[in-house]
Amino acid sequence: MSLCKAMIIGNLGGDPEMRYTPNGRPVTQFNVAVNQSTKNASGEWQEETDWFRVTVWGDRAERTAEQLRKGNRVFVEGRFKTREFEGRDGQKRTSLEINADSVVSLEKRAREEGEGQFGGERPQGYGQPAPAGRQGQDTSELDDLPF
Repeated sequence: MSLCKAMIIGNLGGDPEMRYTPNGRPVTQFNVAVNQSTKNASGEWQEETDWFRVTVWGDRAERTAEQLRKGNRVFVEGRFKTREFEGRDGQKRTSLEINADSVVSLEKRAREEGEGQFGGERPQGYGQPAPAGRQGQDTSELDDLPF
């Protein structure tokens, strides 16, 4: 058995780019910046940024291209994929990419025009009991999840 799983949370470095393969299959690509703060030897905080190239296929590719924009915070889950290419200098290079199984926007949804703090309808399920399978279930562990 083998497993290749990647999960990142970061910000889009540019708008997603969607295209279609010759057989009509949609594919969207975008870059995600993941920031990490670490302390150096002198105890000062340093910010480091890693960039990941993400590829999304099919219906998810179309939705991703429609909904996401530069700067949006996203959660990406997928598989690492290596791609070999020839650089401008003629050298062979290898790129590590993420072939996404899911992309989730972590942006707050924009409110409809005219809705204030108390305007609009209540969200579905607001003030109603939890679904049968979740009643009485301890959800304190869910608060510790990193996403």
